[in-house]
Amino acid sequence: MRKYVWIVVFIVLGIYFLTGVYQVGPSEVALLKTFGRFTSVVPSGIHYHLPYPIQSHVTVDVTTVRKIEIGFRSIQRGERISYQSVPQEAIMITGDNNLVSVEAVVQYRVKDPVAYAFNITEADSIVRFTTESVLREKVAMRSIDDVLTSGRDEIGFKTAQMLQEILDSYNCGIKVENVYLQEVVPPDPVVDAFDDVNNARQDKERLINEARKYANDVVPKAQGQAQEILRQAEAYAQEVYLKALGEAKRFEEVLEEYSKAPDITRKRMLLDALQSLLEKSENKVFFVGNGDSLNILNISDLLKGMGK
Repeated sequence: MRKYVWIVVFIVLGIYFLTGVYQVGPSEVALLKTFGRFTSVVPSGIHYHLPYPIQSHVTVDVTTVRKIEIGFRSIQRGERISYQSVPQEAIMITGDNNLVSVEAVVQYRVKDPVAYAFNITEADSIVRFTTESVLREKVAMRSIDDVLTSGRDEIGFKTAQMLQEILDSYNCGIKVENVYLQEVVPPDPVVDAFDDVNNARQDKERLINEARKYANDVVPKAQGQAQEILRQAEAYAQEVYLKALGEAKRFEEVLEEYSKAPDITRKRMLLDALQSLLEKSENKVFFVGNGDSLNILNISDLLKGMGK
């Protein structure tokens, strides 16, 4: 009887010691504890430690990227995945006091398995609440136009930076891989009003662009016409200037001749003036006087009579 008792004891002890055999997956590490205190990190593979309560282990996945959803939840029904909005997380206030619905996704992994396993509990909740707080702060610093358009990527980037700083201060062993805004839209109750404002803004931009296009077409033409008028004025001024120089030169030459022979020069100038006047007149009449009588001579008639 005693023999069977010892056999049972050995079997129980064997089973007890075999409970120390454990396997660590390819993406995991094991944290070995002795009497409840952490002693070492064990890599992937099959390992053995003394049975509980002498030794125990905790496995931590250090390569899988975890995902946290802010403002919505993914619901899988069979092979289909649907999305359910969470307004209490999604609705945020922008810097210009507008409401906006923000849905974001946070991706993170474990960078320090010891801190992750022993310093925090419910890591997903910590990441979710911290991300939501940081995201609200970043959205509150931007206008609604910025949040809806060009500022989305920058908001996600700065949220990830600040989130990492806060998590590091918690010493929770988490590495933030990415924060991106999946959907940013006005809340359903104000969508129509927002669309009206957006359409009005687009009309304004269209009118401004049309005005600029018209200005770009008219202004160069006006500038070209102004340049043409300016060139014509400069050419006319140059012509008048040169003509004045010529007249002055001619006057100087006449003055020089006049100073040499005043009577001859005076008669010559008189004859030149008469010739110029006669060339411009079709009918030429002279008044010739000799004392008390005055005779009128029509040169045109005389020329006709002479056959000219």
